[in-house]
Amino acid sequence: MTSTVPALGTRTAEGSALQAVLLDMDGTLVDTEGFWWDVETEVFASLGHTLDDSWRHVVVGGPMTRSAGFLIEVTGADITLAELSVLLNDGFEQRIGRDLPLMPGAARLLAELSAHEIPTALVSASHRRIIDRVLKSLGPQHFALTVAGDEVPRTKPHPDPYLAAAAGLGVDPARCAVVEDTATGVAAAEAAGCHVVAVPSVAPITPAVRRTVVASLEEVDLTFLRGLMTQMH
Repeated sequence: MTSTVPALGTRTAEGSALQAVLLDMDGTLVDTEGFWWDVETEVFASLGHTLDDSWRHVVVGGPMTRSAGFLIEVTGADITLAELSVLLNDGFEQRIGRDLPLMPGAARLLAELSAHEIPTALVSASHRRIIDRVLKSLGPQHFALTVAGDEVPRTKPHPDPYLAAAAGLGVDPARCAVVEDTATGVAAAEAAGCHVVAVPSVAPITPAVRRTVVASLEEVDLTFLRGLMTQMH
């Protein structure tokens, strides 16, 4: 877990106010969910296996240990989880080096949060090496804290990454708004007690208590996020 700026003055006097915004990365801020599937397909093709497109919904949004382990199991590929993780990270790093499109509304939202000095954290299941590459495109100055999937005891769908982010910012998870694109990430945020905005990227997500579903980040701004705090707790 890396903090890029001191997290000072993050607590608000008003208990019901928004204290921080915690953002997922892949598929939420950057249009990379398809990249992971492309790399997985290429790596397994090199191993002599063809991935079934229906498996994409199983692996999306999850930690690499889960997604890579699943693909090894269903294909019977002769490779260890550690070896496959290296190949996938190498392939993904090469892919984002060529092109890294931001999701519609992402740059505007990050700029707005920064302008209003809202404590913001990037919380991803991706490994640190990948996050640091993506930060160059997102702008590290937008984040007081970044949490990588290989820096917590349990990554998404467990609450650990979001609890670590809230603790690092010195805020109450219940006063945090989380923006996620997958059911795995939503489960992690909800288990941590946060309010969730779901922007589905690959698989649909249904609304629920403390969970608002939108079609695009273009629907999300600071006023919208502050409004979440007044909804049913």
